[in-house]
Amino acid sequence: MDSQTIRILLNGEPVAITGLAPTTSLLAWLRGARGLVGTKEGCNEGDCGACTVVVGELAADPADAPRLYAVNACIRFLPTLDGKAVFTVEHLRSLAGGALHPVQQALVDCHGSQCGFCTPGFAMSLWALYEDCHVRGEAAAAPPSPARIRSAIAGNLCRCTGYRPIIEAGERMLDAPPRLLDRERLRTALLALRRDDTLAFDHEGCRFVAPRSVDELLALRSRHPAATLLAGGTDLGLWVNKGLRRLDTLIHTGEVAALRAIVPNAGGLRIGAAASLTAAFAAIVRLHPELAELWERFASPPVRNAGTLGGNVANGSPIGDSMPALIALGARVVLASVRGRRSLALEDFYLDYLKKDLAADEIIEAIELPPPAPARRLRSWKLAKRFDSDISAVCAGFALELRAGTIHAPRIAIGGMAATPRRATATEAALAGRPWDEATLAAAQRALADDFAPLDDLRASAGYRSRAAAGLLTRFFLETRPDAPLAAAQTRAFAAEDLAGGGG
Repeated sequence: MDSQTIRILLNGEPVAITGLAPTTSLLAWLRGARGLVGTKEGCNEGDCGACTVVVGELAADPADAPRLYAVNACIRFLPTLDGKAVFTVEHLRSLAGGALHPVQQALVDCHGSQCGFCTPGFAMSLWALYEDCHVRGEAAAAPPSPARIRSAIAGNLCRCTGYRPIIEAGERMLDAPPRLLDRERLRTALLALRRDDTLAFDHEGCRFVAPRSVDELLALRSRHPAATLLAGGTDLGLWVNKGLRRLDTLIHTGEVAALRAIVPNAGGLRIGAAASLTAAFAAIVRLHPELAELWERFASPPVRNAGTLGGNVANGSPIGDSMPALIALGARVVLASVRGRRSLALEDFYLDYLKKDLAADEIIEAIELPPPAPARRLRSWKLAKRFDSDISAVCAGFALELRAGTIHAPRIAIGGMAATPRRATATEAALAGRPWDEATLAAAQRALADDFAPLDDLRASAGYRSRAAAGLLTRFFLETRPDAPLAAAQTRAFAAEDLAGGGG
């Protein structure tokens, strides 16, 4: 195939792109090629939010209004935006007829900026929330709650003002007459850009291919087993930005509709590997509301909007936050190749540090969750230095079934304690068939010390990790014991509204 042209809608205008490396970040292109310097470069690894932009794309049903969501421009490879819209902070004034957009005006009025470096990123995160409130018909009812605003800006790290005036701006941005994006016009423009063929983009020996079906993807993987699979790019972006790695062949999974699908599966869920973390966790939490806190604390909205559940599972990091809960639930991973498909328990997928039971020609096709069990008690908690958008020191998933006060089918998985996310088999054995009481808890905590020998590193000491894991097991007991279980609000150190929307 000859190299094709990337086509995007930039601030409402169609743009054709050629002659760039496939790993060029959206941020580098915006600032260097387009002169849109309102989008700032801060950490260049998706943490600080200074580069936040908003992406628009057609809904699964193109007849529906397009979706808008915030992403980090610094770790988004340009070809992944083919057929999509990108809005930068410069676009906000055009929506307001040359004046400040209500989001910007609220930041000014509430003194939400000092040096101003991080302000464009905050404005874009708040604009995504602003549009969402109007689309949902919530703007006339009441301003978004402080918790919801904190959640929206969890991926933006303020360097000087502090969050209070920014949260106040989020509460006041809906007071002015609305200045909204024309979604119907956007839909028409995106339909005009929609591609029916496979994008193949080349530059100086590097190639990006975006297959459109599972069969095409598997054939490409078979022919190019050394190629790099690209999903949301929230990890690969760092390979390029920080590791300065050259990626000669990228196979992008994001255009395979079947891999983005989330469907019921015998009472449980089948989550396509390319489903975004935002969509995947929304579906999981509808089935298991106990995991709402984990969803809120998983990275930040721009990372969850871009990253995929399959990518997080495939990465195999020992501190990946999705795996402990998924393993506790009994999730299975479906692997596919031109040779066929196979399914295995998620805990068996991880063999050693960053080593997985995945052949060179295989992909992760889906993650399957079993149906909820009526007697199951489920919790998952993450411990990190920051409440929002931080890497775990320990992340644990706990599940067991209580029948007449007796423990059945315990499943405990912990990340951050070993080279892989791993089940605590000795702890499970200490729980199985026992009454769920303090004596059993004490026995399980002793067994937990035999299950793991954590390492010391910059995030936490081995001693802290061991004590923290034991403490989380205690918390699980307190919330699920048969006699006088405590409500979640009684076992956590954060206010209820903070947990509902993310800490500030």
